[in-house]
Amino acid sequence: MPQVDCKNTDSNTHDPVLFDIHGRAVRYVRISLTDRCNFRCIYCSSCDKIQKTIPHDDILRYEELLELSSLLVNRGVEKIRLTGGEPFVRKGIMNFLERLHKAHPELLISLTSNGSLLKPYLQGLKDLGIKSLNISLDSLNPQRFEQITGSDSLSKVREAIDSALDIGLNIKINAVALRRFNKDELKDFLELAMNNPLEVRFIEYMPMGGHEPWLDSNFWAAEDILAEAKNYVTLKAQDKKDPRSGPAKSFEIVGGKGRFGLITPLSNHFCFQCNRLRITADGRLRTCLFSEKEYKVRELLRHSKLGIKFVDKLFTQAIKHKPIGFDLLEAKKAAKTTGRKMNAIGG
Repeated sequence: MPQVDCKNTDSNTHDPVLFDIHGRAVRYVRISLTDRCNFRCIYCSSCDKIQKTIPHDDILRYEELLELSSLLVNRGVEKIRLTGGEPFVRKGIMNFLERLHKAHPELLISLTSNGSLLKPYLQGLKDLGIKSLNISLDSLNPQRFEQITGSDSLSKVREAIDSALDIGLNIKINAVALRRFNKDELKDFLELAMNNPLEVRFIEYMPMGGHEPWLDSNFWAAEDILAEAKNYVTLKAQDKKDPRSGPAKSFEIVGGKGRFGLITPLSNHFCFQCNRLRITADGRLRTCLFSEKEYKVRELLRHSKLGIKFVDKLFTQAIKHKPIGFDLLEAKKAAKTTGRKMNAIGG
């Protein structure tokens, strides 16, 4: 596969790694396997009873995802996170993961799931060498969980978490910080991390996604979350050592088994360190979550004369124009607008 050289600003030699004009190297790609989900989270998807989904023919095929993954690995990507929607609603996912791991055993593969369908797949994931799972969990209260997600599956999610820990998987719990919904559960989440070897991470609410409009009253800043957390536990900041890890600020819970983390896209953005891309389920490249600019990858892949060579060129050109996303996010907040649903982009 031909590679388009891209000059590393720190060197006079050419490097196949994808760099943007700000000198950020792309090492991490999030790929959405499907826009379909068995939840209807208020910040993510539509409130319509019948949710509009991408036609099956427009979803990237597994063979196309494998081809794209090979290109990305050849261009320096070290980590791929598979998301949705809910990735485990897509048939054939385990066979795809096996093929991906076999093709690129050095690639760090991780998944994000709502956990409700996860339990039967856990041992198979471990056998494939997948060590890390992110599980979305916004409430530990059954009634509130159903209010946020539209599903009464909390018990299934908790069972999956317990089973994953029992077989030694690395689990991170992602909770969207919603002041009007789960502010009073911070202590309970900290107790979960105190008693289990996992990381609970609160993610600042963003003006992206579903039918819950942006409201200042719903925003719970990480600084306030951290101050309140310190009322319940003693926290010790951890140095981030793995450059492939995400933007979470992690804290050891002194005397506990787990960790606590914060992800701060609004109050303390990390755009200048961003090393990631997103590929949507229908084959669109997004160089920034907060930009509505998308590049058509699927059409190139399926073109009889263009194919993967032109996808390679598209990636090189698109990434040169990867924006600093914070200003775009502030504009979304001011306009109270969302653009694409998060289940279509890949959560």
